[in-house]
Amino acid sequence: MASRPPRAFLPSDPRVSEPYRLTPQLAFRVAILGALALGVFAVLFLRLWALQILSGPKYAAAANDNRVRISPIDAPRGAIVDRNGKPLVVNTTGSRVELWPADLPKNWPAQRTELRKLSKIVDVPVREILARIKERENDPLTPVVVQYGIHSDQYTYIRERKDEFPGVRLADSYLRKYPYRALGAQVLGHIGEISKEELARRRKLGYKAGDIVGQAGVEATYDSYLRGRDGSAQLTVDSRGRPKSTIQPTLNPTPGNNLRLTLDIDLQRAAERALKYGIQLAHADGKWAADGGAIVALDPRDGAVLALASNPTFQPAWYVGRGDKGKLARLLNQNVAERYNYPGLNRALEGAYPPGSTFKPVTAIAAMQEHLLLPYESILCSPDFKVGDIPGKEQIFKNWTPNVNQWLELPAALAMSCDTYFYDIGMRFYDLPANRGHPLQSWASRLGFGRPTGIDVGPESEGLVPTPEWRQKRFAGKDYGEIDRTWKPGYSVQLAIGQGDLLVTPIQMSVAYSLIANGGRLVTPHIAEDVEQPTSDPRAPRVLRRFASSPARASGVDPGALRYVRQGLFSATHSSIGTSAGVFGNFPVPISGKTGTAEKVVHVPGYPAGHTEDQSWWCGYGPDDSPTIVVCAVIENGGHGGTAAAPAALKVFEQYFHKQGTIVPKASD
Repeated sequence: MASRPPRAFLPSDPRVSEPYRLTPQLAFRVAILGALALGVFAVLFLRLWALQILSGPKYAAAANDNRVRISPIDAPRGAIVDRNGKPLVVNTTGSRVELWPADLPKNWPAQRTELRKLSKIVDVPVREILARIKERENDPLTPVVVQYGIHSDQYTYIRERKDEFPGVRLADSYLRKYPYRALGAQVLGHIGEISKEELARRRKLGYKAGDIVGQAGVEATYDSYLRGRDGSAQLTVDSRGRPKSTIQPTLNPTPGNNLRLTLDIDLQRAAERALKYGIQLAHADGKWAADGGAIVALDPRDGAVLALASNPTFQPAWYVGRGDKGKLARLLNQNVAERYNYPGLNRALEGAYPPGSTFKPVTAIAAMQEHLLLPYESILCSPDFKVGDIPGKEQIFKNWTPNVNQWLELPAALAMSCDTYFYDIGMRFYDLPANRGHPLQSWASRLGFGRPTGIDVGPESEGLVPTPEWRQKRFAGKDYGEIDRTWKPGYSVQLAIGQGDLLVTPIQMSVAYSLIANGGRLVTPHIAEDVEQPTSDPRAPRVLRRFASSPARASGVDPGALRYVRQGLFSATHSSIGTSAGVFGNFPVPISGKTGTAEKVVHVPGYPAGHTEDQSWWCGYGPDDSPTIVVCAVIENGGHGGTAAAPAALKVFEQYFHKQGTIVPKASD
């Protein structure tokens, strides 16, 4: 049997005639490489053994003692001052409780025990703390703020027992302080921690989780100027979150800038007191449902807001620090807010009411502009006005007083506030051919109704100027018939005296009366005057930005038409037939204005659905020959305009001109 050839150590290569063999030289090289590899592994093994076995406790202690926390340092928020530099919102120092979730006990029972103890001390439910922790689960570098503005005893308790609260740290902060308490609450607004939704919108602007931002009013509108820029500090803690070093600032905070408003705090106080006074007068007149209202004081020359009062109101301090949850329910809980008549609502901007006879100057302007009325034309002011051509089926609209039956020209009709005079004008608008459109509504829109005024602090209601097209859309659907969608003569008649579906806000009325006062220019109301850098001398601030008022827009109203309207408004406050002459006739400064009494369906306990109450209005300006202030007042459910709203407006004029008036009671619209 033939013997097999010896098997090669390496596989054969078809490109060579003989197979590779392990030569002595190759074996030596492999040995050297193997020795080197063993040497490297031996060194690594010995080093690892030295680190873990010999030096392990040393490095563990170093790790425990060298955990760095970067903590924010709050920047003081800028102050808010009135036009004369009086502080409306300032800062006061306080303390907050922060929580670093990574430093909490690692097992749930121990963590729950700590959170329960902390909850009892700071009065924040555990579920709320856990919710805040969950919100930040993707942001481990930012501490969770558990509570702002803690009491000194809470601060002392946590500080003395810091070993019992790993992960909890006390930090300094700034809290908002309101020297005038509730004055201007809806205007000033409040601040609070940024929400997830706000953060998503503002992250690109430099906002981050945990930031305190303006939530309403000027605090929200001008937050970017007021908030400043936070600093940061470095703190070394051990594995349980206990400080192992003093706090070392790494970036100093930059304080926010101050904001000066156009408000006059003394006039604001007078306006808020005037609202209470008007409500008291309404109650004395038997109008027990009177429970709120608004007053706007505006400079008709440039739209600067001098006062913006709303009643009922609240104290912004309810939002500060811990927050008064019981009182905040009046603002945040719908059912509780309803019981307190919505104190958070800024009625000057958001309250929408039928204006009643204060709208008659608008009707007069529109009629003269459309050549439907001559100011010296006489129209019968009768006890009632009939609409319809079928005898016995006419719709009858009553005058506010039945004790009149005479021919009047426009100034006297405004002074007396004759409804039937303006019913006649309303029918003239209704009888226009279709190709003329809706000129009364168009002029109302041109004078600022049915749309926001553009004031820099919101939100504000648009109100409503009803048109035939609006009615078609509003009453579309199977629940309504064609008769509901049809614009009837009565709707034009009611619109002419500021009734029906027409809704306006006090700020819109102020803008319209500013136009009458300044000769036909439409102003944009504004509250912010300038941004200032704080200086050592508060009397000489450095102005960084001045908010120039928007240029007044020409309305196209004929100056001649305005002259006759102004005559009527002056007669309304000074002639024997004027509806508010008893209020303003003896005032040392000549005031012009118009009362209004507007029916509105309101819910009053004990009354059936559809019950109506009279909204008491007065709007006007002074001095008559060169107006510098417009005042518009509304008392909800307050009855006649001359009974409640006009005397309330007088209080504002008294403060502005530093003069006293004398009220002589008389009949009023």
